[in-house]
Amino acid sequence: MPQPTPAPQQINIELPAELEAIYSNFAIINHSPSEIVVDFARLLPNIPKAKVYARIVMTPLNAKLLSKALQDNLAKYEEKFGEIRLPAEAGFEAHERAMGFKH
Repeated sequence: MPQPTPAPQQINIELPAELEAIYSNFAIINHSPSEIVVDFARLLPNIPKAKVYARIVMTPLNAKLLSKALQDNLAKYEEKFGEIRLPAEAGFEAHERAMGFKH
């Protein structure tokens, strides 16, 4: 006899009033056997330094679930607003330094 599927658990999310949004256009991703570490940074034109503003540490399982959630949300975004083209696809010159995420 098949097991009944448990009802999804509702989670109340608390967003503190003083929570500040942080803009990031660059991320460095590292890992160990038990953790994935993502450093979110801001890279500015003509400044050869990136400052890290947030570090997120998670399990590989949670990182994979985050990746799936991002993929799902990006697909919905593209359905609504059109394809997001990567710099290489958008015709950027090879000598231009692409800003973005690094792994």
